[in-house]
Amino acid sequence: VQLQASGGGLVQPGGSLRLSCAASGSIFNFNVMGWFRQAPGKQREYVANITSASNSRYSDSVKGRFTISRDNAKKTVYLQMNRLKPVDTAVYYCNLRQGTTYWGQGTLVTVSS
Repeated sequence: VQLQASGGGLVQPGGSLRLSCAASGSIFNFNVMGWFRQAPGKQREYVANITSASNSRYSDSVKGRFTISRDNAKKTVYLQMNRLKPVDTAVYYCNLRQGTTYWGQGTLVTVSS
């Protein structure tokens, strides 16, 4: 299984970005895809996840601003990030859990004026 994340970049505070993560390889029908992030000098933290049945969960820090979704036919998970803040600056990693956990390579999001 391989995961390819994309969509990061530089955005001003209050702006929006949409991250994508495409999975390839042997993907089971039942799995959980999610996003984590790691800010400079900090540990990786959970952001959101979504099951193959589209049940989603969020960390308190992003709830109400970020939306996770997925397209099972495309084996892709998305993270719509709105009202971005400088504290959201981090490398964002996607993962897929289906017994084993797989990680993507990360995409950098920088929120700065």
